[in-house]
Amino acid sequence: MIYWIKKHPYCLINLYLVFYLIAFFSLEKLIPEPKYIIHCPLDDWIPFNEWFVLPYFLWYGWVPAFLVYFMIKEKQSFLRLAFIMFTGMTICLVIYVLWPNGLNLRREITAQNFCGEIVRFLRKVDTPNNVCPSIHVSSTAAIHLVICRSRSFGKSRVMKGISLAVTLAICLSTMVIKQHSAVDVFWGWALSCFLSLAAGRLRIGADDKTPVIV
Repeated sequence: MIYWIKKHPYCLINLYLVFYLIAFFSLEKLIPEPKYIIHCPLDDWIPFNEWFVLPYFLWYGWVPAFLVYFMIKEKQSFLRLAFIMFTGMTICLVIYVLWPNGLNLRREITAQNFCGEIVRFLRKVDTPNNVCPSIHVSSTAAIHLVICRSRSFGKSRVMKGISLAVTLAICLSTMVIKQHSAVDVFWGWALSCFLSLAAGRLRIGADDKTPVIV
């Protein structure tokens, strides 16, 4: 492990996640109540369904899996992903400090089943604060955008189709279980798309074998 890290020092970029987790949970303590409530008419049209907690939790395997995959298999795609995802997280943290926001979408869960219990647990450990832009969405979008340009998957319609389906399911789930507003989802996507364009302009993750499309 130590030998591999010495040979691939770029993997140490992942240490940013330690800073992110400390900063995110510190904000939860320092700013316990949001000053701005996020809401749009579309939120009222989206029904709650506890079964969508399954694709929501798929995020916890999907995002780390591709972060590790690209770190090991594709240095350039990893650097691009790290730029989009980690810069996006930093921007979100700054927004949460300057514009503390939250949701008032949660209602009592009447379903008495396994997924209902998972959503109840989720609500206990995850407050409806610091939601816009959605980091859950922005990081998912970042994975999809990098998959579509990667050497491993960029030419595979099947893989890109699977990635799009999973990405849309995860993003939709955040709204259906009322963890996020449609506004949060929009700005999460917009943030990753903007940073993907910025990565192209800065030629981050580009080499002679993977020309950058600007």
